[in-house]
Amino acid sequence: MTLRSTPTRSRLLAATTAIALAFGATAPASAETLAQLTVGTDVDAGTLDPRLARDTTAFRVADLVYSGLVQLTPDLEPVPELAESWDSPDPQTIIFTLREGLTFSDGAPLTSEDVVFTFETILDPDFNAPQRALYMPIDSIEALDERRVQFNLSMPFAPLLSYLDIGIVPKALVESGHDIALNPVGAGPMRLASWDRGSRIVLEANPNFWGDAPVVERVTMQIIGNNTARAQALEAGDLDLIQSPLAPQDISRLSRDDRFGNAIMSGLGVTYLNFNANDPLLADPAMRRAFAMLVDQETIVNDIYEGVDTIANGVILPSSWAFSDEIAQPTFDIEGAVSAFAELGWTDSTGDGFLDRDGERLSVTLATHSEDPNRVQSVEYLQAIFTMAGIDAQVRLSDWPSFSTGYVQQSEHQIALLGWLNIVDPDRMLFGQLTTDGPLNWGGYSNPEVDAALQEGRASLDQEARAAAYQTAAAIIAEEVPYYIISFQGFQLFYNADLPIEVTASPRGYLRGVVLPD
Repeated sequence: MTLRSTPTRSRLLAATTAIALAFGATAPASAETLAQLTVGTDVDAGTLDPRLARDTTAFRVADLVYSGLVQLTPDLEPVPELAESWDSPDPQTIIFTLREGLTFSDGAPLTSEDVVFTFETILDPDFNAPQRALYMPIDSIEALDERRVQFNLSMPFAPLLSYLDIGIVPKALVESGHDIALNPVGAGPMRLASWDRGSRIVLEANPNFWGDAPVVERVTMQIIGNNTARAQALEAGDLDLIQSPLAPQDISRLSRDDRFGNAIMSGLGVTYLNFNANDPLLADPAMRRAFAMLVDQETIVNDIYEGVDTIANGVILPSSWAFSDEIAQPTFDIEGAVSAFAELGWTDSTGDGFLDRDGERLSVTLATHSEDPNRVQSVEYLQAIFTMAGIDAQVRLSDWPSFSTGYVQQSEHQIALLGWLNIVDPDRMLFGQLTTDGPLNWGGYSNPEVDAALQEGRASLDQEARAAAYQTAAAIIAEEVPYYIISFQGFQLFYNADLPIEVTASPRGYLRGVVLPD
């Protein structure tokens, strides 16, 4: 790791604009200012505390309200944000130097003490930060002076810089009892104006932002749960911008409409089935493999999702330096699945069309959330295939909060269809989710070989060694199927082509490339 100099904001945003245009986003020749930008989003934020964010809206709002030590460009390169530079005197020490004169949106100074506080709270097990696993190699953080902060690592930690874009929070304000989950105070380009829960989040330009003033004075995040209704609101002129998740038929229609600019690119997410290995029915990897053989990726990806995503072969994104096309999950084979169940003792002994063993019918519940019609259609299609194979399959649908925090994250599911986003490094997709006792390991999967490979993947500073470690883990995961990756997600953004500002798209779905000048 080497000392980074501070690029100017114009250079950084010019680079990100060029990247976005290469992916298909278009922009007017000159940028003006915009009084109001209305953005459609699918779910309300669960919190506006960046340390506790779990959903896409929370992440996207936090990226505007807060600033991190670094910012990730659309090609996922960490560049200076609150930290003007950093140095690494040895592989387990990183020293960041903050910019001079930083303040939060309320005018209070932002110092190294706020950085220490932010990460110490994330690392506190009692705080229950959902992304704590990403930062566990941080052994301690020290404020060397008001502008310098030192990270001491328990081991070399290759992906750390990719995770240091998380927003820095104000220590004094939080310790005084101020609830930043409801009333956030950050150092980003925007600040909270109002929040009508379940309806809209309104942001306004932060007059104390350290960089150039935003070109958008107010951003309204309008919550419209139905994907098609959100697209129709854009067409009706009620929204200025929408982005993934979107219905495939709407993507096709909007991309042909010259009223709208667009950016359509590979995303940083997967759609997958989470198998609960703690469930007695699914504890045996052979049972999970048999169920996985009933997943018709071709129909789900190319018919239900109409080809906006791509068929996956495993847990590593094809855009990643760690990707290998030699990883192979089970493929769709109804007869093979029935034979596999038979080898495990599940046969139709009664002739009623359902498999049974020791007098017990083979029954399983498929679950997803009700806001995404394509996911609903996918689990209903899987239900039909499972039934054809002699499985008594039920579907459980619920709203996103109930499904995510009240069901899957409580490990009450059997097979759940959901997704992971913001996969900026293979570690982010795998370590917290699939290591034994990982904080995001909702299915209770455990394999010492996977644990060792994922530990090696985050500890090695050699990219080839990291790639080999992740491929080792991916091969075992494909064989034992705690996750079955249905598709690698695409990312789509559509916006009113008459907007007087430039639109720079990021595959993460973040909006700094819209609200900040070039």
